[in-house]
Formats: sequence, C-alpha cells, structure tokens
Amino acid sequence: MLLRLGAFSVTFAAFGSTGWAQTPPTGAEGPMNGPGNPLAAPWAAWKAAYLDESGRVIDALQQGASHSESQGYGLYLAALFGDDAAFDAIYGWTETNLAIRSDALLAWRWLPGVTGAVPDRNNASDGDLFYAWALVTRGQRDGDAALMDRARAIANDLVAACVTESPDGSGRLVLKPAAQGFERDGGIVINPSYYMPRAMRDVARATGARALATCAADGAAIMAALAREGLVPDWVEITPDGMKIPDDREERNGYEALRVALFLIWSGESDHPAVTMQARAYRRATATRPSTSDSAPYATVFDPRNGDVIEASHHVGYSAVAALAECAASDVPGSAIPFYRTRDQAYYPATLHLMALIAQITATPECVPI
Repeated sequence: MLLRLGAFSVTFAAFGSTGWAQTPPTGAEGPMNGPGNPLAAPWAAWKAAYLDESGRVIDALQQGASHSESQGYGLYLAALFGDDAAFDAIYGWTETNLAIRSDALLAWRWLPGVTGAVPDRNNASDGDLFYAWALVTRGQRDGDAALMDRARAIANDLVAACVTESPDGSGRLVLKPAAQGFERDGGIVINPSYYMPRAMRDVARATGARALATCAADGAAIMAALAREGLVPDWVEITPDGMKIPDDREERNGYEALRVALFLIWSGESDHPAVTMQARAYRRATATRPSTSDSAPYATVFDPRNGDVIEASHHVGYSAVAALAECAASDVPGSAIPFYRTRDQAYYPATLHLMALIAQITATPECVPI
C-alpha cells in the first residue's frame, strides 16, 4: 500500500513568494528543511506517489522493484528535507532488505512477489553513494555517531570494491558501477552518471574516504574528455588504448547519461563541457521539433556523435532536467523548469524533476523558473 498524504495526484507550483528560490540554503535549518522550504509540497507529492508506508521506494516501470538507487535517492531527499519519519522508514526497510551482503554495501535490487526477492547480491555504486550521503547529511545534523559509523563503513567498502586505477595509464581513479561484472579483458566499464561529484566530496570529507574525492575530480576529467568528442554516452569502456563504447552496449546518450549534466550542475560545475554539450543538444531538439507534432515532446535519448534525437518521452521531469541544463549553460537568467507534478510521471523522471528543482535552488539560483 502506498503512503498517502492526501490526494497528491495534482500539479504543484514549485515556488511561492518566499524568495527561497533565489537564495541558496545555509546551515542545518536552511530553507530545505525549515518552515520556508519551497519544495515541501512537491516532496509530499513524491512520497504519496512512490513511497510505500513500509519505507520501500517503488519503481513501477521496473517490475515494481525497489533498488539501492531508489532507496538511496529517497533517503537523501528525506535527510535534505529534514523528514525524519520518512528517513527512518526508508532506512529501516533498506537495512532489513538490501543490507544483506558480507560487506557494508547494499544489494542492488529487491523484487516483490517472488521467491528470493534479492536474486543478485551485487551492489550498485550510485545507490551506495547516495545512501552514504544521506547518512552523512542526517548524521552530521543530529550528531548521530551510529549513522556516521554506517556511512563510514559504506564509504570505505565502496572504495575497496568499486574504486580502482584506470587501465589507460593516466593514474586516474575510476568508479566501477558495481563490485562485480565490469572488468573485462584489461578494460573497465563505467557509467558516467554514477558519478555525483558533490556527494562524493561530501562523503569523502565526512568519512575520511579521500579516494572518493579524488575519484570525483578524475571523473570530471574523464567526462570532459568524452565531451570533446560529443555527448557523454550512457556507458564507456576505458581500455589501455583509450575509451570506447562497450561491445555489449548501444552508443547512446540516454536515460542514464541525462543525469550527468544534472549532477554536475548540482555540484557547482555548470561550466563543465558535458553540461555545455548537453544543453546544445536540448536546444537543437527544441528548435527542430515541429510545432504541430503530436509525438512525445521531451527528448531523452540522443546519438552522442551528431546529437540527433533517437527517443522522446511524455514525462515532464525530463523537461525539467533539460531546462536546468539550458539555463545553467547560458548567460540568461530564468529557466523553463516546469511546475512539479507526479500525475502521469513514473518514479524516475519524477525524482529527476525534484532533483532539478533542488539543484536550481542550491547551485544555480539564477535559473529560477519563469
């Protein structure tokens, strides 16, 4: 049963007249978890739509699954917004159902209604990262040693299992998507969207796992190199001879890579080449879309070499990410970020929509929606 906090299948204006949209929050009682929080209604809507009362974040389009990504995202949002009840529920469910590995990391997916709900105990490094970031955020706020100890254990095991030296001889550190399955024939497959530089830096600073901060900087350099050739692909294999698309993956800039620009902007790196390239692709897609088209309006998948649109969606959350990127990469204030809504949105685009609003407030106040 989904947690219902009223009939939240509606549209919410993300910002009122509080002025918070143009002032980044400061301190533990800033606007993101204080009485002036401009995203209180969108957060309540998100919980009503995607958070089970048990603390399970449900991804309906993925077989109703819950995964370490959804639990990590949900836990961080709860920590950011100071929602202790939601945090406790998500944390309790996740610790019971996904914290079942021999190390401190999380199994990557839980499936409902099947025998052996966790058939694969491999982890997902982005889920672990956001989960640790959430623990640090609340642990520091409350002075909670137990949460900080848990975050420290995750950070150390994440470095041990997933951070390794690049095989290209550069000396850079790379973040593997999981402990197993991404090393092949001397190369390492990475997912650039698993890098969230701000989270990596914050967790490194709080836990002492300094390799995460190094990995964040090295990841930004890798993405800059990729952006010189076009849009950042969903998946990249780093080999002793350079970078290429893995043989078992399509050459796409899509549902994975669209988080790259979002996370860079949120991390204060709006001038990164990957943001610039992504913004150009979004502008071109908007400019070339026929005004009378009845097709899905929001570009989501591009050819990384020429920027042609391969796929589009009706989910408005993808438009929020595009609008944020376009504004962040320009010198013109104001953005076309749409009002937040959960109606007709799946978990993933709705979550990215909320994150785009958070990134606007905390990192790019000049991109206030207009």
